[in-house]
This record gives sequence, structure tokens and C-alpha cells, in this order.
Amino acid sequence: MLESKEGQHIPEVTFRARSGGRWHDIGTAEIFAGKTVVVFSLPGAFTPTCSSSHVPRYQELAPTLKAHGVDEVVCVSVNDGFVMEAWQADQQADRIRFLPDGNGDFTRQMGMLVDKRELGFGPRSWRYSMLVVDGVVNKMFIEPEKPGDPFEVSDADTMLDYVAPDATRPEDIVLFTKEGCSHCVRAKAALAERGLDYEEVPAGARLLRAVSGGSTTPQVFIGGKYVGGADELMVRLGESS
Repeated sequence: MLESKEGQHIPEVTFRARSGGRWHDIGTAEIFAGKTVVVFSLPGAFTPTCSSSHVPRYQELAPTLKAHGVDEVVCVSVNDGFVMEAWQADQQADRIRFLPDGNGDFTRQMGMLVDKRELGFGPRSWRYSMLVVDGVVNKMFIEPEKPGDPFEVSDADTMLDYVAPDATRPEDIVLFTKEGCSHCVRAKAALAERGLDYEEVPAGARLLRAVSGGSTTPQVFIGGKYVGGADELMVRLGESS
């Protein structure tokens, strides 16, 4: 039975992390003392749900969480420093601190170390998230204990709902582009100037016709709705500025 640690101090451990090709010892106090920190822990780097959903959404919502009083967002996994450094680079997750709990010391003391030998993983972390205020666990979201890899309550949106129930989430922006397109460059620069995240999808003529009925680039979608090209995007950004 996995038990919540709400109201308790987090374990005092040292994480052996790597960044820039160098080792760094990071103590618990350095991360949590005097700060409000969101932590999410998961079974393993480069695994499907962790890479496709858990980390990306925290990366997307990190600025919103920080705008509502969170100092840092931290990802913990029972993996070594080399793996976590490579995974962070692969995920392009520059808004999250990745902490390797290679020996499972932190996870074990949190009561979240589970046996994943049936998958060839050995001891790993159960999936959970928590809000830590000055080293004390304020809130924990622990995935239900059932077969498989449940992912129902430790996600970034659930955490944001707890931290700031009335927070406005950033709209999803997708640009369908072509290489060498000057209007695409203009659209991306305008979004970057405003600090708006977007996903770029290189598209051929058939894909462009299928998604928008047009053939020019960029083709822009915001919040699941078709906006148009670069000119229409500029109008939209002008209206929202």
C-alpha cells in the first residue's frame, strides 16, 4: 500500500546529476529549502508514457505553474545521471530540472519504490507528483495501485488545477510549414517574440490540402481551430496583444 507523505519533510539525500558533461552533487536542501517546488516522479527515462505525455505536458505548463508561485518543476526517476542528462536533451525539456535517483534512495524513503522486475527494470519509482513547500510535502497525487502503468492523477494539468484552479492554460499552436518559406519564418518570429510555444509540422502539398484546403504556408491552427496564414496570424496576435 502506497501511502501519502503529506505534511512530512522530504528525505535528505544527495542526487548525483550530470549537466554539461560534468557531475554535480545536488542536496535536498539546495532544491527545496525556502522554495515551492512541483515534483513528478515516473518509472523510467525514454519509456512511452513518460516521454510522450508526462514530461512534455509539464514542460508546456511550467511557465504557468511558475506564474502562480511555483519556483521550480522537478522530474525524478530511478535512472543514472547519464541517462537523465540524455533524456532531458532528447525531450528538449529546458524548463524542468531532471534529478537522477540512481540508487533509489529518495524514492525508497518516499515509500514509492516498486518492483518492476517483470519488465526487466528492477526497482523503479511508482508514478506520482507532489507539491513541496519549504521541504514539506503539501500535496501528493499518487497513481492508483492497479496493473499496468496508470496515468490518471500525476499529470501537469491536475497539478495546475491544485496550484491555481482559475489559471488560464496556453492554447496549443501548430504551424504547418515548408522549408525556405519566408512567411513561415515571419510567423515563427512573431510567436517567439511573444513567448508563445508552438509545434512546427513540415508539410507537403497533400497534407496541406487535407488539413486546411490550402496549398500555401504557413497554415496556422490555434486551440484546434484554423486561423489561416501568416497575415491572419498577425491579425490574431494583434487582437490578443
